[in-house]
Amino acid sequence: MEILGHEYFMRMALKEAKSAAQEGEVPIGAVVVCGGTVVAKAHNMTEKLNDSTAHAEMLAITAATEFLGGKYLKDCVLYVTLEPCVMCAGATAWAQVGKVVYGASDPKRGYRRLSPSPLHPKTEIKGGVLESECASLIKEWFAAKR
Repeated sequence: MEILGHEYFMRMALKEAKSAAQEGEVPIGAVVVCGGTVVAKAHNMTEKLNDSTAHAEMLAITAATEFLGGKYLKDCVLYVTLEPCVMCAGATAWAQVGKVVYGASDPKRGYRRLSPSPLHPKTEIKGGVLESECASLIKEWFAAKR
């Protein structure tokens, strides 16, 4: 477990998700931690950037690799409020993210519905961290949109 704990960093990701919601984006946030230090934070920006690939995870991975000066994140943990989609799971594999910790499951678009998994074989996974808070945020946001 990270020095400050999974819930601490997931709360940071939730704060990013709330920022996304305030900007009219799907409320998903991500934080990349390396050695107990936050090296990147991001939230969905698909509307703002008019880019369907501007998911929180993609933006956080890009920011982290730029900050660290290399394309691999083997010693890093990606915290994300929603189970990564297939695209984002693939990006974690290419970046060789050491561990992915997510809040709420995504049974419709989450990577776990695929077999074999698109994640890097050495990537550790932990789901369900602050699950009800993460799930409530996204459910309430979509309910308000409908």
